[in-house]
Amino acid sequence: MASDPPAKPTTHSPLDGRTPRRERLLGRGTWREAKYVAELLRAETVGGAILLVAAVAALAWANSPWRNGYASLRDTVVGPSALHLDLSLGTWAADGLLAVFFLVAGIELKREFVAGDLSDRRKAALPIAAAVCGVVLPAGLFVVTATLVSNGDSAGELGGILRGWAIPTATDIAFALAVLAVIGTHLPSALRSFLLTLAVVDDLIAITIIAVFYTASVNLLWLLAAAVPLVVWRLLLKARVTNPLVLAAPAVLAWVCVHSSGVHATVAGVLLGLLVPVNREVEEAPDRHSLAERMEHRIRPFSAGFAVPAFAFFAAGVTVVGGGLAAASRDPAAIGVTVGLVAGKAVGVMGGTWAVARFTRAELDEDLSWTDVLGLSLLAGVGFTVSLLVGELAFGPGSERDDHVKLAVLGGSLVAALLASVVLRARNRHYRLVEARETADRDDDGIPDVYETQPRDPA
Repeated sequence: MASDPPAKPTTHSPLDGRTPRRERLLGRGTWREAKYVAELLRAETVGGAILLVAAVAALAWANSPWRNGYASLRDTVVGPSALHLDLSLGTWAADGLLAVFFLVAGIELKREFVAGDLSDRRKAALPIAAAVCGVVLPAGLFVVTATLVSNGDSAGELGGILRGWAIPTATDIAFALAVLAVIGTHLPSALRSFLLTLAVVDDLIAITIIAVFYTASVNLLWLLAAAVPLVVWRLLLKARVTNPLVLAAPAVLAWVCVHSSGVHATVAGVLLGLLVPVNREVEEAPDRHSLAERMEHRIRPFSAGFAVPAFAFFAAGVTVVGGGLAAASRDPAAIGVTVGLVAGKAVGVMGGTWAVARFTRAELDEDLSWTDVLGLSLLAGVGFTVSLLVGELAFGPGSERDDHVKLAVLGGSLVAALLASVVLRARNRHYRLVEARETADRDDDGIPDVYETQPRDPA
């Protein structure tokens, strides 16, 4: 009879004399969680493909002989002037359609905080630490890089450049998950869940930055008025009212009030999402679908299939011909964005994950490698939707520097995605073999046996 392998050395706590157990970082989740992430990846793959088509179409049109038609369409003003809603189509896409995107993000956040990884402080520590470090370091690298490159510029001009410090801080959920779905078809669900949770926390930080740092002035009366339709929205959902036309009324009113207050209107979307009721017992039941889950599934196709691609179409149309690319390569803000996305995000997310393992009793799950974390950290540098939005808020839509920053966001995201692909494709081949063995080991219920074993206690 074979003897058991020798136990790993452990340390004893001086407080209680007991042997502490090592918490596993990025351990295998439940089968239900794995299926949810797989379904979400399939949805985001489609949305990411549509988003990419929209961005490429905008770039092609903006650099064609008919580029004036693109600018004319983007700047066409529609809406009632009496309500100060006579906005260009580009502004409607940024302020209106992106509010739908942030509504979905708000619902995801609520579900994560109530029934997901963020509801467990131990499990939440990792994505939160990684997300925070993945925001702070890119912002810091932007400031340092832009300051060094702009050596000799006046203090006023440098101050204008540094308004873009938050541009490289956001990870684009649709693009990042779409890339992961294409190159990481066999990666463990824990890695996919980590990227999803990281991106959700990233969005929360990004919308907070927008509300706090990119709001010039606030009309408190309009902001207080927004509380009324928000309360009505909450009461309707608590009463199980799900008619889209009924719910649209308080949602639109809340958006109008927030827009009129001077705070960016996308904040209304996040607030509406966070007010959607979430029942933990229903969320965790494998055969039940909660109200939040049903709303997310109804709204997500519109958000991923139209709202975000429409914003990308109006935001990504940058003219490269005629010296635009050369000018962008010399712009300190554009250089800072590129460095922040490619290097800042990778080092920040990787460093935050390492810090959690280094300064707590946690260690990386034995089935994973730090190379996996490096690949995801590189992939976090894919910034698009929110980065383009912050660029417009920092420098003004259609300005020369905004165009330079857009090119930097596109280029930096492409480099980050390519680097992540090199790392993750190698790991994907490894996990394809592992998954083949696990999938073959199934019972009649169709669930891999590895998910039916008692999970390790992370405590």
